[in-house]
Amino acid sequence: MKKSLSIKVLTALCLATILWSCRKDKGVTPEEQTQLPGQGSTAVNGLYVLNEGNWGSNKASIDYYDYATGVYRKNIYGQANPSATLGLGDVGNDIKIYGSKLYIIVNGSGKLEILDVKTAKKLAQVDISNCRYLTFYKNKAYVTAYEGFVAVVDTATYKLDAKITVGREPEEMAVVGDRLYVANSGGYTSSNYERTLSVVDLATSKEIKRIDVAINLHRVKADQYGDLYVTSRGNYGDVKSNLYVIDTKTEAVKRKFDIEASNFAIDKDFAYIISTAWSNATMSNVISYSKINVKDETIIPGGFISDGTDKEIVMPYGIAVDPISSEVYITDAKDYVTPGTLYSIDKNGKKKFSVSTGDIPAHLVFYTK
Repeated sequence: MKKSLSIKVLTALCLATILWSCRKDKGVTPEEQTQLPGQGSTAVNGLYVLNEGNWGSNKASIDYYDYATGVYRKNIYGQANPSATLGLGDVGNDIKIYGSKLYIIVNGSGKLEILDVKTAKKLAQVDISNCRYLTFYKNKAYVTAYEGFVAVVDTATYKLDAKITVGREPEEMAVVGDRLYVANSGGYTSSNYERTLSVVDLATSKEIKRIDVAINLHRVKADQYGDLYVTSRGNYGDVKSNLYVIDTKTEAVKRKFDIEASNFAIDKDFAYIISTAWSNATMSNVISYSKINVKDETIIPGGFISDGTDKEIVMPYGIAVDPISSEVYITDAKDYVTPGTLYSIDKNGKKKFSVSTGDIPAHLVFYTK
């Protein structure tokens, strides 16, 4: 009896040790470094890449590409924050820089992480359930939450100042003048999608109207002329995704491009669009790359990749454009399980390099001087 009990206790201790080791290992994944070409002297210090990590896997992570040295550092959060034994958290959904701080939305973990932009060391955390995207205006961070509001966070005190009621399941936002435009998706209820942009007066933190656009809105970005470019995800069936232009002077839709759009970035006079759309006819994804002149709102034939690199990319997911060189960075989520890839495409549409990232690389932000 005693021998049997001892074996059981020993087995339990061994199992507990294994489980503890697994838990601990999740938070201490070592940083990896890859040498890439440097960018020389530029006003950009580098590029942060936020990897979403699969839902429930607790594998959100941050990579950093240093322009001066050409070193690509993979999984820098653990190195900068060794006491964070569980890592960054579950599902990294947005990343932005404001002043000297790096702001990260971790959707599954329900938090806004605030880091030092130079060191990636954690400064603070604001808990916001089901948070999605963020933007800034006059020392305030605005965070959409799927509960139907925009949270207002003071960037000095890290305190939650207010909640602005908007539409159901709000997604991306953009600021033009003193107004905040919020894309409402209604994405949880496919039989009754939302189809509006909420317009928020930033002086009063109140929603003042809604602009009817299309069902299941997602991305919102402003060009340098004050127009908003907005994507609709459609219903994933007979209503396809699309790209719309909103005139913020009239606050009405002035253009529908009739091109599918999953994600896009605007740099100067051009918008760079990537699309991954499921085809029931071929039972596969249809991938496309488009380029639009936002000044005259015309589609430029041929897209923005000229050397066949688009054939290498399995699942285009995130996109950003260097504000100085106009190089386009595209992330490839591949199978959403294994590490992805970051591609650099020069302004002539040719591949400069590619590098392995964390799982589901999705969101990018340039750290400028």
